[in-house]
Amino acid sequence: MKKGDGIYQQYLDILKEELRPAMGCTEPIALAYAGAKARELLGAEPTRVEAWVSGNIIKNVKSVIVPNTGGLCGIAAAVCAGIVAGDPEKELQVISQVSPEQQQRLRQYLKTATVEIHPSDSELVFDIDLRLFWEEEFVRVRIINHHTNLVYIEKNGEILLELPVAESSEDRLTDKSCLSMVRIVEFVDALDMEDVRELVGRQIEYNMAIAREGLKGDWGANVGRVILSRQGELLSKKAAAYAAAGSDARMSGCEMPVIILSGSGNQGITASVPVVIYARELGLPEEQLLRAVTLSDLVTIHQKTGIGRLSAFCGAISAGCGAGAGIAYLLGGGLHAIAHTVVNAIAILSGTICDGAKPSCAAKIAAAVDAGILGWDMYQEHQQFYGGDGIVTKGADNTVNNVGRLAREGMRETDKTILKIMLNQ
Repeated sequence: MKKGDGIYQQYLDILKEELRPAMGCTEPIALAYAGAKARELLGAEPTRVEAWVSGNIIKNVKSVIVPNTGGLCGIAAAVCAGIVAGDPEKELQVISQVSPEQQQRLRQYLKTATVEIHPSDSELVFDIDLRLFWEEEFVRVRIINHHTNLVYIEKNGEILLELPVAESSEDRLTDKSCLSMVRIVEFVDALDMEDVRELVGRQIEYNMAIAREGLKGDWGANVGRVILSRQGELLSKKAAAYAAAGSDARMSGCEMPVIILSGSGNQGITASVPVVIYARELGLPEEQLLRAVTLSDLVTIHQKTGIGRLSAFCGAISAGCGAGAGIAYLLGGGLHAIAHTVVNAIAILSGTICDGAKPSCAAKIAAAVDAGILGWDMYQEHQQFYGGDGIVTKGADNTVNNVGRLAREGMRETDKTILKIMLNQ
């Protein structure tokens, strides 16, 4: 592969689509974005709001703090933050600039407005259908499949936007069927650094900043600080601690932006921060670090393509595998080493559930990073898991495909059961 090839450009396009800035957990922020967009069209603060949302939206918004709201959580808080203080032009940073006066207004608005939350009848995993009412005015907006994918806009009976409703989470995004372990390594080896220096450099800058804040402040269960204080003398544990700390802060309402990956800030942190810790502790060149983080990102995206953006399968596990692959590349491993690292890591933690966004995500991230690094350590010691060991099969891409099938098909009922448990049903 070389620069100028169609596949090379596809890979760049995928990275540009997936590495996006966001503040706060992305599902509440998507609700805030919908609220801000609908409020802009309505031209007034609505007196009544109806939010029809899919189960995975309910799951991922229920327990996470919405940033810039003074500690509020939940669907109503997220939607109304967008209505009262959101700027839809900022998309996933829609509530990045909220004044104290707007925070106070938000609390008053939540007391006076009628906000109804309804489970969606849609079969889509990601579905936000928002309806705003004010006097005789009415606005409806709908987002499906990924966080800013507006497919329907209506005002007072006039349809302003109506796009086909596709079931794929990759709706209107670059085709990711071109991703494979071989091509990912070829792309990273051939990479012109100027093509990713700003993009991946920003990921490193933002995500390391929130990781440091997670270790400095008092956030969530302080998983990162616990790991660092008890086991931080090991480089592998330091890498896990910093990644977990970024999630500690983010899940508990930290107002610093992150660079998301596959629609998730936790995945963006997990895929990048451990690789950065290894590179900087070992004094490795910046170019080597940029290539390794790029590889980690693409390996993570490759896994998530089959799984989907929201699932009963914890996305941090995929990113932990990606981090292990990135560390393998950083330390001189080629395709063989990277493929074995990924397969080993997949075998360790596949099936870890996603029970929504909340402080314990940080601990799952730590475990995912441990698994990724153990996968690399096993390769170095000439140890591996073989095809036929559970869901592991011959070939890294085939094993990745098995995980996608497990998440999409096997864990469909698991997802419904998790939601019922969370809602005490």
